[in-house]
Amino acid sequence: MEHEVRFYFPIASKDELIEKLSNIGELNKGLRTYEKTMQFNHCDPRYDFYSKEIDGRFRFRVSSNSSESKCKLSWKRRLPSTHETDVNKEEEIEVNIPYDEMANFLSIVSDVMHFSVAESYERYRTVFVNGDVEISVDEYPFGIALEVENKSTTKDPESVVREWVSKIGLNIEDRYPLSWDDMYASLCESQGVTRYTEVAFGKDMPSVRGGK
Repeated sequence: MEHEVRFYFPIASKDELIEKLSNIGELNKGLRTYEKTMQFNHCDPRYDFYSKEIDGRFRFRVSSNSSESKCKLSWKRRLPSTHETDVNKEEEIEVNIPYDEMANFLSIVSDVMHFSVAESYERYRTVFVNGDVEISVDEYPFGIALEVENKSTTKDPESVVREWVSKIGLNIEDRYPLSWDDMYASLCESQGVTRYTEVAFGKDMPSVRGGK
């Protein structure tokens, strides 16, 4: 089970956030990595991943930076208890896919299983990590998301998240409880911008205005 919280900021906040996290000596900084994620839906409406009953995301992600390229399949689902506290609790299962098998895997998902791409998105991710926590700065086409996720196997996971939220100078009450696609849809609606199923750099996008 994952325990995490997310905050959203304007695109102009990226350098300030990166600098703040880089100056915390307890954290190790990873490479800035480009990611393209495709989110598939089930071919049978009875198992609609986007339904309120399931509320899950079946995701295929390709990641690349100056050091490596890799692929990953993941299933992520909000648990019914996720809103009982101020820290999200989510189910996540991940499988690594060899990069040179990407085309074959996608062919099986699309042509054999008949899953369709419901939406996709691009982002750049920079990760700061130690034994207790993983903090990600995600650059979406519409804004910056900062995610604080517990990684400790010995400490109380919610306490770890709250401690690090406080340590980087944020108020956990300002968190955004839902996922990137919920934020994107909300911004499109409030700003009168066309909503795309492919959220990509270079397209007309809404923008986060102020921290969330």
